[in-house]
Amino acid sequence: MAETPSGWQEKARLKREAQSQAIATVANGNLRELDLSVVEIDDISSLVGRIASGELSAEAVTKAYIHKAIAAHGQTNCLTEILFRDALMQARELDEYRAEHGNVIGPLHGVPVTVKDQFNVRGYDTTLGYVGRTLNPATEDAVLVAMLKKLGAVVLAKTNLPQSIMWCETENPLWGLTTSPFSKDYTPAGSTGGEAALLNLHGSLLGWGTDLGGSIRMPAHATGLYGLKPSSSRLPYHGVPVSTEGQEHVPSSVGPLARSLPSLTLVMKELIQMEPWQRDARCVPIPWRDEIYQNFRSTPLTIGLLTDDGVVRPHPPVSRLLLTLAEKLRAAEHDIVEWNADLHAECIQVLDDFYTADGGEDIRRDVLAGGEPFIPHVEALVNRGQPISVYEYWQINKRKLALQQAYLKKWNEIKSPRTGKQVDVVLMPAMPHTAVPHRCSRWVGYTKIWNVLDYSALVIPAGKVDSVDGDEPWSYAPRNALDEWNAALWTQNKGKMIELGLPVGVQIVGRRFEEEKVLAIGTAIDELLRDASSA
Repeated sequence: MAETPSGWQEKARLKREAQSQAIATVANGNLRELDLSVVEIDDISSLVGRIASGELSAEAVTKAYIHKAIAAHGQTNCLTEILFRDALMQARELDEYRAEHGNVIGPLHGVPVTVKDQFNVRGYDTTLGYVGRTLNPATEDAVLVAMLKKLGAVVLAKTNLPQSIMWCETENPLWGLTTSPFSKDYTPAGSTGGEAALLNLHGSLLGWGTDLGGSIRMPAHATGLYGLKPSSSRLPYHGVPVSTEGQEHVPSSVGPLARSLPSLTLVMKELIQMEPWQRDARCVPIPWRDEIYQNFRSTPLTIGLLTDDGVVRPHPPVSRLLLTLAEKLRAAEHDIVEWNADLHAECIQVLDDFYTADGGEDIRRDVLAGGEPFIPHVEALVNRGQPISVYEYWQINKRKLALQQAYLKKWNEIKSPRTGKQVDVVLMPAMPHTAVPHRCSRWVGYTKIWNVLDYSALVIPAGKVDSVDGDEPWSYAPRNALDEWNAALWTQNKGKMIELGLPVGVQIVGRRFEEEKVLAIGTAIDELLRDASSA
């Protein structure tokens, strides 16, 4: 039996060396005469249709995506565990199935999929960016991974995340720093940053992440993707290790990222139709409600508009694109109602209190087990406070429940002055800024409010930073230290942000378990944006 290496640097070296070998083995022998045009097909149904017709094979699609994934990794350092050989075997089996049966095995037949290095895949490590979790491969697939495979998906690789997952950038001592597809000096955000970088560069067609404070939505915003945070028990979480595992005060959510919104809708529908509550005790038995989706695809909408959370003022491109979209929605005869940030600060404080209820013990144990250094933000997080008593913890839960009830009342009471209707969704920024230079992220209040409430939230691309944004006056007195920091980010980096044409997303929020509604309204808004951009 091989001796277990000692020292975190040696373990990291061995993991990175094994990764390089796994990439080289496939790159040197399997990636010849590729049709790379298939990676430009962003819609899952279109790709599966071409495989079903025999125009494409699952193996050819997989090889093309592996080629792009290798290039994306070379550019951004986005991958962790390499599953290429398994993926090619799986693709060949799918082709054999189609040849024998004359049809595809399921609605994701041959679709290249990647997962954040938090999802168990049998035979591979699940590290969460911790050195101490290496060399301990999972013995079975996460429920979600098994369901995806049953639908025909081909799992290519796992992707990078921050140490502990508890940060909105993507860096750890084990795998290193993941960079933005737009610039090596900028972050793709986090914690699902590896997925976002890979998807942006067409190294995967469908990505999977988790979201405890914005970890799906912020990377989607920063890289020009679609990302959905469902309510926490709509999709299966079993087999997805997480920091602070065991806490249920603000549960993490599993959700998808993609380059097309129809792809997100399709995969949500197909997974829910498989009745995940039969596979994961945490899932709620709510079937896919197509009547809700179809109704909100074609009805006049009442949309709450939140332009500023009152803590950190959004940068000019974020505000410009949000307000421009609001005007387009008005012109399309949708009703825009002013929303406010009442209760947001209190909800965010509750989540911050929950984050440190154990005094950082859970994360500290994992870091000490591996012996690696803390990344700066994680070190600050674990040293933020002392562990609290069970009684004190109960008091935070009482505050959370009271705030959830108060926000329900707020939502019920804000109505259109014109029609008297309640708001269907809230439209707002995903972050106060675009992608930023590494280690410059601080404020995630625009997303984590919805984790406290466990609401459904979707981010879609709305445009990009433009030269007109540089002419926008920016002479506001800062409200606080965070606002001052955010203002400096713009004034010091706006030239580069304009030059890079960084993406800007918008966030669409519904209430608990309103995924069908949010996806439908997101589709209507996305079509409006696309029509405007092609006009």
